Amino acid sequence: MAPAMHEWDDETNLFAHSVIGYAIERLRLPKDTQWGAHPADVLRVALEHVITPEGVGGLEALRVFRDVLLPACRPMDDPMNLAYVPTAPSVASTMFDLVVSASSIFGGNWEAGAGAIAAENQALRWLADLAGFPDTAGGVFVSGGSAANLSALATARDAFTKRRGSRPARYAVAATDEVHASVRAAARVMDIEVVAVNTDEHGRMTGEALAAALAAHDREFPDDSVFAVVATGGTTNAGVVDQLDAIADVCEQHDLWLHVDGAYGLAALCSTLARHRFRGIERADSFGVDPHKWLFAPYDSAALVYRDPAPAAATHAQHGAYLDAVDRGDWNPSDYAYHLSRRARGLPLWFGLATYGTQAYTDAVDSALRTAQAFAGEVERRPGFRLLLPPELSVVLFTCDGWTAEQYTAWSKHHAAAGEYLVVPTSWRGEPCLRICVVHPRTDPQRVIEILDDLAAAAPA
Repeated sequence: MAPAMHEWDDETNLFAHSVIGYAIERLRLPKDTQWGAHPADVLRVALEHVITPEGVGGLEALRVFRDVLLPACRPMDDPMNLAYVPTAPSVASTMFDLVVSASSIFGGNWEAGAGAIAAENQALRWLADLAGFPDTAGGVFVSGGSAANLSALATARDAFTKRRGSRPARYAVAATDEVHASVRAAARVMDIEVVAVNTDEHGRMTGEALAAALAAHDREFPDDSVFAVVATGGTTNAGVVDQLDAIADVCEQHDLWLHVDGAYGLAALCSTLARHRFRGIERADSFGVDPHKWLFAPYDSAALVYRDPAPAAATHAQHGAYLDAVDRGDWNPSDYAYHLSRRARGLPLWFGLATYGTQAYTDAVDSALRTAQAFAGEVERRPGFRLLLPPELSVVLFTCDGWTAEQYTAWSKHHAAAGEYLVVPTSWRGEPCLRICVVHPRTDPQRVIEILDDLAAAAPA
């Protein structure tokens, strides 16, 4: 029987000790050392003796890492890290990442890494099947959502240009303000425009809003050519899912590439509780999802999957005298994104799936969803709090009556410094609020609900 997915390591203190506290206790530096006001100064002093012509030896380097560097990093996999989108790598996937790192596998082409690539492709096939993609679908593991979005959009632009037969005056993609910042970063790298699409009251792109934005843009900029739409399968700030089916209708009418950025949220395709929210994902041309966010793999890993991989290979395959001599074989991951050299970063996900079974992933994602739903229900029940949106996935936005942005920030910093939990402020429609994001299956719902007790006790008079 496969081991339970919940056999994670014991949780650690969220922030361990302060950097300066560790420095004083462990660094063995002269007592008259002059400390700067910023932790960066402490780290600089602590590292001054390390890289030298003679070196310090492995044991001393390991001591510095253990006693100084590691305590100065945030444990992103702590069950009470509820900020941003944390991570929760399983024991099996973490262990196997060590194997990958020690194996010197080149994962760029089939000739060098056939075994690893075959396993990665099996994990990609699981994701493609969850999305309802055809048997001919395929893709590649890249470093993160930024790389996935950039590679997919480059593919979409190249395919559009080939269909058109010439380059337009300007290229453009359509997206909402809720789209991840990496999409706008990709647009800057590609020197393309972003057509703004309005969102509904829940922060979602709708088919109607997309059609209106495209029509308005065509009237104002007739020389522009929109070649793709970036929809979101779980926005980072609010965890909402765009209306993928209606968006796909508009994309078909305008012959536009539909890319779904699901770096955080598309993990819930394996859920019994939230899968229905992604209706229409099967009609996308490409999607990205990060196993290091909510599929229990370590950093860094993002799966980019194409409905039809051929346009991606035509866009990204690199050629040269030294490259064309390589037997490209069955499947070359370097042909499907902008990279060439790559580690087989999909293997930890594959090993986790093989070890625990896919049902364990379903159970773990559902566990996080239930925790978020329980917390949201408690927010609605208690006086003094307001739920801003019913949670679609595992993000909950809420306010405390009478609190200012500065008070949220002070409260957040206090509990972060104490190592109790990490909850950071954000804003929704211009209103300051608090946000939690649950991904860890070992996050105790009662401990999360107790955050409301603390907020109530700390409420301004």
